[in-house]
Amino acid sequence: MQTETILYITIAAITALLLALFQYLYKSKLKSNLKYILVALRFIAVFGILLLLINPKFQSNTYYNEKPTLVVAVDNSESVSYLEQDAGVNSILKSIDSSSELKERFNIQEYSFGKSVNNLDSLSFTERQSNISQALKQFGEVFKDETAPIILVTDGNQTYGSDYSYVYNSVNQPIYPIILGDSTVYSDLSIKQLNVNRYAFLKNDFPVEIITNYNGTEAVNTELKIWSGSNMVFRKTIQFDDAKTSEIVSTTLTANSVGVKTFRVELVPLEDEKNKVNNTKNFGVEVIDQKTNIALVSDKLHPDLGALKKSIESNEQRSVTILNPKEYFDKINDFQLVILYQPNNGFNRVLQEIKAQKLNTFTISGPITNWNLLNNSQGYFKQTITNQTENFQPNLNKNYNTFIVDNLDFNNYPPLKSEFGKTEFLVPADVILYKTVNGITTDQSLLSTIEFENTKHALLSGEGIWRWRAQSYLDTESFSDFDNFIGKLIQYLSSNKKRTRINIDYKSFYNGNDDVIISAQYFNKNYEFDNSASLSITLKNTEDDSVREVPLLLNNGNYTVDLSGIKAGEYNFTVKHASEAVSALGQFQVLEYNVEQQFLNADISKLKSLANNSSGKSYFSSETDDLIENLLSDKRYSTIQKSTKNIVPLIDWKYLLGLIALSLFAEWFIRKYNGLI
Repeated sequence: MQTETILYITIAAITALLLALFQYLYKSKLKSNLKYILVALRFIAVFGILLLLINPKFQSNTYYNEKPTLVVAVDNSESVSYLEQDAGVNSILKSIDSSSELKERFNIQEYSFGKSVNNLDSLSFTERQSNISQALKQFGEVFKDETAPIILVTDGNQTYGSDYSYVYNSVNQPIYPIILGDSTVYSDLSIKQLNVNRYAFLKNDFPVEIITNYNGTEAVNTELKIWSGSNMVFRKTIQFDDAKTSEIVSTTLTANSVGVKTFRVELVPLEDEKNKVNNTKNFGVEVIDQKTNIALVSDKLHPDLGALKKSIESNEQRSVTILNPKEYFDKINDFQLVILYQPNNGFNRVLQEIKAQKLNTFTISGPITNWNLLNNSQGYFKQTITNQTENFQPNLNKNYNTFIVDNLDFNNYPPLKSEFGKTEFLVPADVILYKTVNGITTDQSLLSTIEFENTKHALLSGEGIWRWRAQSYLDTESFSDFDNFIGKLIQYLSSNKKRTRINIDYKSFYNGNDDVIISAQYFNKNYEFDNSASLSITLKNTEDDSVREVPLLLNNGNYTVDLSGIKAGEYNFTVKHASEAVSALGQFQVLEYNVEQQFLNADISKLKSLANNSSGKSYFSSETDDLIENLLSDKRYSTIQKSTKNIVPLIDWKYLLGLIALSLFAEWFIRKYNGLI
């Protein structure tokens, strides 16, 4: 309590005592000892009231002991069982769980991880991918305010995510890897990486790049072969030794027919090679008949042009050419879709020809758009001209139903600059994004699509879409989410297919470790999204004729089903409604590949580097007892005594108010009883 407060309390006590003495002792007619009782009661009442006015604060400390946390993270991926280390993992966990000293010293929390982190309920070693870096980052975030060393039980073979050997800076906890595997070096040939485009064009050659690897010391000869079904389409002899442990093989193959074509790359194994699974790798290429040519017409240079070109061309089926209005007018018949970027006076002839030929368009407006020209050149929308600009942020319309829109975090995206004023649609339009100003969502469209008289159009009211692509990368460390969104918009605009009541979204083929997720949207007879539909998918394997039916679940505005883990092969599927004769058909192929079976040894060097850089230490599975002893003797992990400081103001103490009321009542009663009032 502060000195100033103590002084106020002292003055209050003296004042209360003087008032009580003045009333009952100074010139008082009371001769009995009753006056002293009344003095005490009046002192208590006055002093209590003055205390409430001063409102001193009282402090109390509560002490408690806090043990450090011990995080045990176990790799639950298939590579652990493939390296025959699953029994060793169970032995390690048994040693940790049975150590009473360890339980007394630490709060032990156990987790398993593959592609994501889960509580350790049971281990199956069936996770198809392992992301060690993401698991460590999550532990670093959860336990950032605690002392929490991490025991990492893994073989160190990561198949997904960023390099975990550099993640220790964001974890800030000592890491103790328990290495599953031995240090024995076996001679091994492997296909380290295969680079090929997802799409190729009919009658064209497409490139294939194969990175081969050798682990060993003796000179060996092998042969690289590429098979298409039972036909060998490429072969090459390769030599390795202790000086040459890798070779990049590049070739081209010919796309002879339309559709998904699968190939198998084979590196002929050595006679005594232990792991032959990593000697083969399958890949697929979708052969298409033509490429969609898109004209991006602009009369000014702007970062938006480059962002749109990169985003659209992330799909090899599409090609974007940036032209000025005159250049486009001379080549207007070469393109299936035109993007009009901030049309001005130079677009007059272009807009007239687009209207005459009834071409599909994607119009992007901004501060320099000539709205007089644009309003008069088409009959789909009209912008109120104010000659003022405003910054608008996007807000996703979750009821948009023309095509499937992934749930991007548009609320986090930067604003776009455009004309201030109302945009009026003269024909039916579907809003994808609404305008948001100062956090208030309006009913005005920022991005909309239009279907009218067998043409399709889109209007984006804003300049600065390059910032959206950059924000997508900041949020997810990838451009793919934004590129997929733009790709679906371009696919819709460049296609003349009629709207169907079930839209499905899927890939033509998946690699063995890809997530096989199929999305669908269902619309009623008025083409309004129905969120109460009962949809299911019937999946048929064309190789063994096996059939399975799985329901689709509503998830963030889409009906989705996760078919990850199905065996390799070709599949036909039908998405249908339970009670209406409405369905959609599709087919895809799953290529055989298990990334978790590509490893022969544990990644010892990387795990040791992680331990040293994080001030921990690495151990082999047979050294678990040494690890436990080290943790128990490490002074960094002592129990810490902490205190909680509680500051309570006197005005919150209800008993004082009761004491004041009681003393005033007692004083009144005594005086009344003795005829003093």
